[in-house]
Amino acid sequence: MELGFVGLGRMGSRMASRLVDAGHDLVVYDVDAEAVTALVALGAKAASSAKEVADRTAVVLTSLPTPAIVLDVVLGPEGLAQGATVRRVVELSTTGTRTARRLAEELGPRGITPVDAPVSGGTSGAEKGTLAVMVSAPDADFATLHPVLSVLGKVFHVGTEPGLGQAMKLVNNYLSAAALATTSEAMVVGAKAGLDPRMMVDVLNAGSGRNSATQDKFPRSVLPGTFDFGFATGLMEKDLGLFAEEAAALQVPTWVGSVVHQMWRQTRDRLGADSDFTSIARLVEGWAGVEVRAEGPDAP
Repeated sequence: MELGFVGLGRMGSRMASRLVDAGHDLVVYDVDAEAVTALVALGAKAASSAKEVADRTAVVLTSLPTPAIVLDVVLGPEGLAQGATVRRVVELSTTGTRTARRLAEELGPRGITPVDAPVSGGTSGAEKGTLAVMVSAPDADFATLHPVLSVLGKVFHVGTEPGLGQAMKLVNNYLSAAALATTSEAMVVGAKAGLDPRMMVDVLNAGSGRNSATQDKFPRSVLPGTFDFGFATGLMEKDLGLFAEEAAALQVPTWVGSVVHQMWRQTRDRLGADSDFTSIARLVEGWAGVEVRAEGPDAP
C-alpha cells in the first residue's frame, strides 16, 4: 500500500522503517529534517508538511508524543484533516480517550475514519516488529489495515468505539509503570540487605515476583547501569496522568495508582523529563544510598 507516516521519533522511525522494509510506499514528514532524510535513504518519500502527506496518501499513520501535538498535527491549519486524499488516520500514539473521541468527532464529518491503534513494546519491539497493537476501529477498517499493522507486531482488535484502544493502552502502561516502580523499591531493599542483584533477578523471574521490569528492564538497563531502554520518563508520567483522568471520569478509585504517579513525578522533576524511564531506579537508589548493579549478559 501507499501510506503516509507523520512522527519519526524513537518509536515512529523504527515503525516507519519496518513498513518500508515490508514493501510499502511511504510518504513521511517530521519537524526533524534529519529524521526525514534517514527514512528517505531507506526508500521513503519526503513531504514538507502533514497536510502534504494527507494530500498524497489515503492512509496516514501518526506516532507523536503528546495529545496537544496530536491535535495540532491532525486538526491544525496544516494538519492531516486538511488533506485532499486521506481517508483513514491511524493514531499509534498514547493520547487518552478524550483525544481519541475528539478526533472521531472532528474527522467523521470530513469523511475521514480515525483508527485508534496505540502500541506497546518499546523501541526494541518497534525495531523487531513485536509490538502489541491495540486497535479500535470499525470491522471493515480493521480488516483493511490488519496487513499493515501486523508488520509492526501482534494486532488486537479491542473494539469498534473510538477511545477503546487508548483505554487498553492506559491500563497496560499503568501496570508497566507500577511494576517498574515497585521492582525498583524491592531491588534496592534486597541490594542494601546484601543480596546479589543478578541473583535476585534470576530468583524473581523463577518465582511469583516475576514481571516486565524483572524480565526485561532491570537486566537490560538497570543492572548494567546504562539506563537506555528507550522510553522517556516524561512520557510515562504523561501516560499515568491520562490513566488518572480516565479512572476519575469512570469514578474508579486508584489508591495505589496515586502513589505510583507521585513517584514518577518525582523522577521527572529530579532526573528530567528526557531521562530514560528506567531511571526511576536511580531515584530510589539515591534515597537509599545504594546502587543495584551487576556484571553479566543483558536480557535477550
